[in-house]
Amino acid sequence: MITPPLPYSPHPSDRGKQPPAPTSSGPRLVPFITQRQGEDPAPDNLVLLPHTDGQLHLHYLDEDARDRDPRGVLWARCSFNPCDAHGQPTGRPQWKLMHPYRQMMCMQALRCQICTAPARTPLGLIFLAGPHDHTPGAQVLTNQPPVCARHARTAATLCPHLDGNPKVFLAQSAPLHGVIGTVYGLGAHGVQPVAQPGPPLPYQLPDITCFLASQQTRRLHSHRTLDLDQLLHELDASAA
Repeated sequence: MITPPLPYSPHPSDRGKQPPAPTSSGPRLVPFITQRQGEDPAPDNLVLLPHTDGQLHLHYLDEDARDRDPRGVLWARCSFNPCDAHGQPTGRPQWKLMHPYRQMMCMQALRCQICTAPARTPLGLIFLAGPHDHTPGAQVLTNQPPVCARHARTAATLCPHLDGNPKVFLAQSAPLHGVIGTVYGLGAHGVQPVAQPGPPLPYQLPDITCFLASQQTRRLHSHRTLDLDQLLHELDASAA
């Protein structure tokens, strides 16, 4: 089990990298999962190698165990900026991007995407979505890690996509579902991307062996939908 907020890097050369100079603009609180300026995709060094199951499997030439998630899926490499005294990444936030590994850390361990505290509340797990992200009655999949009770309103304020008024899913269960990323295969120029599926790829599919993941997803079970004010009212009532 991965335990945030300790940073991880599959690239030892990134350790000790100096943080960018501080800036005077922007909010002080930044979600832990947000990618920062200076955190860049690393060279992929991807190869397809034969496996005992008779299929080709995607690998890094210099792969080690930290390059795969607990389900064995290969993960997109991205460098890490140093963390500050509070364990939070440094550097100007790139608000539209999630750091692949920090997203996976929080989703895998059900930690708050803002502060990395355990996200489960007395009411269940809180997942936020935009007003039109999910069709009523359809299966709900999310690539957004949960938020803790303390930071539900903060997350709604910080994320432009949520517009300060998110749809709230309060789930009793949220099993891992799959990954978002790119399928690789052999082409005229060696190993290259061949597909970028729209929906998340479930972990059990055969194509997962040739997949490079950048986000992890969960499927929400036993959930109900409410607005942010309703959630905060119920959280206050449960605390009382």
